[in-house]
Amino acid sequence: MSSGAAVMFIETQEYSRFREFCDACRRDRYIGLCYGAAGVGKTVSARYYTNPKKRLPPRSWPSEGHLVKGMANQVVLYTPSVVNSPGQIARDLGGCRSTFSTPLLYRIEQEEKPKLKELQENMFVKGKAESCNGVIAEDERGREFYRERDAYFAAYKQYRASRLEIREAPMLVVIDEADRLKMGSLEMVRAIFDQGGTGVVLIGMPGLEKRLARYAQLYSRVGFVHEFQSLAEKEVRGLLSQGWKPPGVVLPSDGVSNKEALAAILRITDGNFRLLERLLTQIARVLEINNLSKVTPAVVEVARESLVIGTA
Repeated sequence: MSSGAAVMFIETQEYSRFREFCDACRRDRYIGLCYGAAGVGKTVSARYYTNPKKRLPPRSWPSEGHLVKGMANQVVLYTPSVVNSPGQIARDLGGCRSTFSTPLLYRIEQEEKPKLKELQENMFVKGKAESCNGVIAEDERGREFYRERDAYFAAYKQYRASRLEIREAPMLVVIDEADRLKMGSLEMVRAIFDQGGTGVVLIGMPGLEKRLARYAQLYSRVGFVHEFQSLAEKEVRGLLSQGWKPPGVVLPSDGVSNKEALAAILRITDGNFRLLERLLTQIARVLEINNLSKVTPAVVEVARESLVIGTA
């Protein structure tokens, strides 16, 4: 991947667990709590899961299958500002459902109007024709007219049911940096959740679960808890073997082929995704400055010396 290329996201086992956790919160309309140490990939995973390019419905839907997919993808990522208020939370989250329901309802409306108009015209044509033909037999009078009328009302009820299904389809709000939310803002999140039809996932640092436990009304609504863990050594090896690297970073074509260099990277990063990103960025910088073509243990060590490695 060259500089400026799109970021390549590889679905690790930890991401798969996170996806299943979010799917369950959306399906069952629960509040879910996800916590994990800084740099393990919580935000990156949340952004990928809620990627609007994959989920936002277009203005027109060519088939019923696309409509169902649109309703199944009502997921939004929200990051509160550092300074937030209950009113701001209400305004920001209030329009989330309309973001998805408006284009879906638009699709229904565009299809419904001409269809119902056609059925209505057929109904009146049949009724007029039968009247002009003097159809008066009790068992025959209006037979075609009533058949067209029944088709009209059946279609009307179907479109009405589709609109109701769209409005009531479960959606999920993923709130990143939930540690920023004060008591009042958390209460607003609970109030929005209590309105129904919306699942919520709160993402934060370890300790968030203990803090929320002090708010009984909110914590009693938490249905799922997920600890986002560091990448296993096998997964880090898999990322590097598949050619993953941070956006804009240029590494040798063979990646990290030196076993000792790879072992050093694994030891230094210890499964921390953010630290892995920064270390690979520094490795690329060292290679470029020194006009080197291979990632060696010495290169990794020099790159490590320029990093700030903390536990937070």
